[in-house]
Amino acid sequence: MNAKNQMITLGVDAGNGAFKIFGEHGGQETLSQVAWNGKQTVVSTLGLRKQKPPLRIQNEHGSFYVGAGAHDFGRPVENLDVERFNGTPEMVALFHGAMTHAIQGAGKAGAVDEPFSVIIGLPQGILTNDLAEATKENVSRWLRGKHAWSADGQAYSIKVEEVRVASQASGGLFDYLLDMDGKFIAERKKAFTGEVGIISIGFGTVELLVVRDRAPVQKFITSTTSGVRRLLEIVNGQQLYSLGELDIKLRNKTLDISTALPIWEREVMSVVDHQWEKAWRRFAAVLIVGGGALLLKDLPLKFEGKGYVPDQPVHSIARGLYKMSMLRKR
Repeated sequence: MNAKNQMITLGVDAGNGAFKIFGEHGGQETLSQVAWNGKQTVVSTLGLRKQKPPLRIQNEHGSFYVGAGAHDFGRPVENLDVERFNGTPEMVALFHGAMTHAIQGAGKAGAVDEPFSVIIGLPQGILTNDLAEATKENVSRWLRGKHAWSADGQAYSIKVEEVRVASQASGGLFDYLLDMDGKFIAERKKAFTGEVGIISIGFGTVELLVVRDRAPVQKFITSTTSGVRRLLEIVNGQQLYSLGELDIKLRNKTLDISTALPIWEREVMSVVDHQWEKAWRRFAAVLIVGGGALLLKDLPLKFEGKGYVPDQPVHSIARGLYKMSMLRKR
């Protein structure tokens, strides 16, 4: 067995809403919420329910709260621009928090001796602008190498041996085409040489990708800032909450989106209509992935039987990137 086959393979979807990691033990999701700790003490008040603190990460950049509820315990860090992919302190803390959950999900803790091979999905807008190559190099630079941190006082360390960068939307395509061993699903393989549309609805972006005969069709590709964040902005007209706080309410189903949801759905569909017009009618399938697919449940119906939502649309991109790595190994 060669060195590459001995690596632990991970597919990573570094989304603005949640950081998803998928490996042989399944998928782990860590909400993309980071707050500076500030060395505050968690107070318990008699007669009130005690709130469980989020994961506390300590690394070379300082002390952070990471994941669900982080914004309730520290000063929120809501850096949602492309700079985060260059390895900002909050991004590194988020990666360490997500890896903590992935390692625990594999039944381990502490130092992991086996090296990791990571394929990370980034928004298409980042991979198609003038800074694309520089961004890919920066992502590889901060991810590759040794990482050491503590999570709630437990020391962890890993080594990332290999880093590859792909578009998030391409992960959705390979999740559809491949099984968990990286083999083509027989009844879907012909779609790879035909024409398939992918709609990725994440927290920050809505991305469209069309693949024809194993190559992207440039005129059908776009990336807009119409993701779930837009829905929350519509709800948060008076700016009474942080986006992280609204995200928690949305996930807990305590956020009233009855008025905002139809407005946002029309905005998403207008992106599709503008870029694809009626061309989607010739596609073999229209794949709808990302967390937004759970909210826009009627969206597949607009594609007259061609719309397809995977069983786990939130994990579809990370899972597809993992499957892509399995195909590459084969």
